[in-house]
Amino acid sequence: MHFFSGSVKTKLDSKNRFVLPQAMRYGLIEEGELKFTIALGLGGSLAIYKRSDIEKIVAKFQKKQHSARYQKFFTLFFSTLHHSTCDKLGRVVLPNPLKKAGKVKSGIVIAGVLSKIEIWPEEKYENDLETYLEGSEETLLNMSQEAFALLDETGDKKEEISPQLQEEYEKI
Repeated sequence: MHFFSGSVKTKLDSKNRFVLPQAMRYGLIEEGELKFTIALGLGGSLAIYKRSDIEKIVAKFQKKQHSARYQKFFTLFFSTLHHSTCDKLGRVVLPNPLKKAGKVKSGIVIAGVLSKIEIWPEEKYENDLETYLEGSEETLLNMSQEAFALLDETGDKKEEISPQLQEEYEKI
C-alpha cells in the first residue's frame, strides 16, 4: 500500500510549471502510466489524485449529482478539475483556473498527504504550520488524540469532533 508523505518547497516557472518530486511521481503511476488529476483541495489547497482515486470520488459524487444542495460545489469542483501528467523532466503545468482558485503566486509547497498530494501557496502553508505549532499544548494534544482515535478498528464510533476543537481547526 502506497501513501504520500513529506513536503518540498518550490516555485512556479514563467509557464506555471513546477517539478513534482520523483518519489511522488512514482506513487502516481498506475498500469505503467503516469497520469493524475489536479483538483480543488480542502482548506485552501489544491490536490493531485491518482486517476483511480478520482474515479472513485466521481462515482460517489454521481450518486448525489441531482441534489440542489451540492450543485455549486459540483460546478466549482468539476469545472476546475484537470487531468494531467508530467513532462520528461517531471514538470507539471498548473492550469490558470486552479492557480487562481488556490491563490498561488509563485512559491508553493508540495505536501504528501496519505492518498493525495496537496499543493499549497507557500505563505499559507507556512502560516498554517506556524499557527498549528504555536497553538496551545491542550489543543495539540486534543487534535493528536482525536486523529489517533481514527485508528480504532471497531468502527462503532461515529467520526465526531467537539465544537471547541472544530473552532480551533477553523482558526488554523
